Amino acid sequence: MIGALIAPSPTSAIRYLSTKCINRHRAHGWLMPWGSNQCQQVHSFDEPLAKTLDANDIVFAVHLPLPNMEMSPWFQYMLAVLQFDIAFKMINQIEDDVIITIDAGIAYRDNLTSEWTTKFHSVEQRPLRCIFAVPKTYENEGRFYHCDPIPFMELGTVAHKYFLINLRLPVNDTVNVGIGEIKDIHIVGIHQNGGFTKVWISIKTLFSPWIFVATAWYWHRISLMARPPVLLEKVIFALGISMTFLNVPVEWLSLGLEWTWMLLFEDVRQGIFYSTLFCFWIIFCGEHLMDQSQRNRLSVYWWQVGLVVFGSSILLIFDLSDRGAHLTNPFYSVWASEIGTKVSITFIIVAGISVCLYFLSLCRMVHCVFRNIGGKMQQLPTMPEARRRHYKGIIFRFKFLMLVTLTCAAMTVIFFILNQVSEGHWHWGDYTLQIHSAFLTGIYGMWNLYVFTIIFLYAPSHKCNRTKLGDSQLTGMMEKPESQETQLSSGEQGPTETYRITGKVAED
Repeated sequence: MIGALIAPSPTSAIRYLSTKCINRHRAHGWLMPWGSNQCQQVHSFDEPLAKTLDANDIVFAVHLPLPNMEMSPWFQYMLAVLQFDIAFKMINQIEDDVIITIDAGIAYRDNLTSEWTTKFHSVEQRPLRCIFAVPKTYENEGRFYHCDPIPFMELGTVAHKYFLINLRLPVNDTVNVGIGEIKDIHIVGIHQNGGFTKVWISIKTLFSPWIFVATAWYWHRISLMARPPVLLEKVIFALGISMTFLNVPVEWLSLGLEWTWMLLFEDVRQGIFYSTLFCFWIIFCGEHLMDQSQRNRLSVYWWQVGLVVFGSSILLIFDLSDRGAHLTNPFYSVWASEIGTKVSITFIIVAGISVCLYFLSLCRMVHCVFRNIGGKMQQLPTMPEARRRHYKGIIFRFKFLMLVTLTCAAMTVIFFILNQVSEGHWHWGDYTLQIHSAFLTGIYGMWNLYVFTIIFLYAPSHKCNRTKLGDSQLTGMMEKPESQETQLSSGEQGPTETYRITGKVAED
C-alpha cells in the first residue's frame, strides 16, 4: 500500500541530445554544451562549417541534468546508454559486425561557477548493431538505421550536482571505419527516483530494529533450553541474521559519502538473503518430512544446499565481473563484446529456469508434507475430544503456514526473475523495464513479516523449564502404555509440537 499510494515509480529515464562541439586543436579541456562558457558548435553536419572539419575535430558533449536542474544523492545510482542516429548512404554503409570505438570522459562539479573535475576517462569499444528496414537503394538514402542502444556507463553513486560527458569518435585507417554516417548521438540517463529512495530507506529503517530485536529474542529463548538447538532452529536464526543484514539502512550514510560500491554491496546482501531463504525452505520442509533417524542433520540436504550455494557463487562471480569492474572504470561493460552479451543473456535465462525448477521442487516437498500430515490425522478419531481438537488446531495452523511459505516462495521467484530482467533489459534494446513501487515494497514487507512470523512461531515457549519436576513428568508420560495418542506426540524434542508429530511413518 505504501508503494502504491506514496512512492513514485522506482526509476526514471531521461533522454539527452548531445551537442556537437568543435575542438580543432584537440585541447584537453572540458567542452560545455550550453551556458556562459559553451563551446563552438555545429547544429548539423550538413552546414558549410562542418564540411571543413575533420571527424576528429568533433566532440559530443552532454550536461547532466538538464538546465536549471540538479542531480541528487537520493538518486543512488546513474546508468547511461547511447543511441546513435545514423543515416543510410550508398557509399558509406554500416558494415556487418562492426565495432565502434569511443573516447569518453566524465567530469563533475557542485556549483555552476567552479571548474570541472575529471572523474573518469577511458577508450572503449562497443558492437554496433543496426538494421535497415527498407531496401538499400539510392531512393532510400537519408533514411535512418534502427540501432540497438549501447551500454555506456554505470555510476554507483550520485554524489555531485552536475556531470559533464564528453565523447569523441576517433577516426583513422583502422578505427571507426564502416560505422555509417552518424548524424546525432543521444544519451539516455537512468536513475532511481529520489521519492522512491526516501520511501525505501524509511521502510528499511522501520524493519531493521524490529527484526534485529526479534532475532536476538529468539536466540535468547534457544539458549535457555536444556537441550542444544536443533538444525531447524539454527537455520531460522541464520534467516533472521540475513534479514537483519539486508535491512540495515546503510543508504543513509551513502547520502553524504561517495560510496561507489553501494550497488555491489546491495547485490551481495540480497544474494546472502536469497541463499539463506532458499536453504531454509528446503530444510524447513525436509525437517517436517524426515523420519526421526534422519532429522537434525545438515548432511541429509547436502545436494540441495550445495546447488543453492553453487548458484549463489555463480551469481557473485558474474556480479563481480560486471559491477566490481565499475569501481575502477564506470565505462566498462560485460555486454561490450558479442561473447559477453551471449554469456550474460544465457546466464539470466538459466538463472530464471533454475529458480522455477527450485519452486517446482519445493511444491513437491510441500505436497509430501501435506500427505505426511494426512497420515497423522488418521490417528485423531481415537483420541479424546479435547486432545483431538488440540491437535486439529495445530495441524490446521501448520498447513496454513505451509501455504504462506509456498506463496512467499512464488512471489520471491517472480521478484528474482523480474529483478534480473529489469537490470539487463536496457542492454537488449529498450531503456528500462518499470516494476511498480507497490510490488517492490510489497515483496520487501512480505519477507520481513514472513521472517518475523517464523521466528515468533518457532521460538521455544517460555513455559518450558529445565527443572527436575518437568523432566520427571516427561519421563512418566513416556513410561505410560503406548497408545495412538502417545504415538502421535512422541519423538525427539523440537521447537514445536508440529515438528515432533510430523516424523515420517513406516507405512511409506
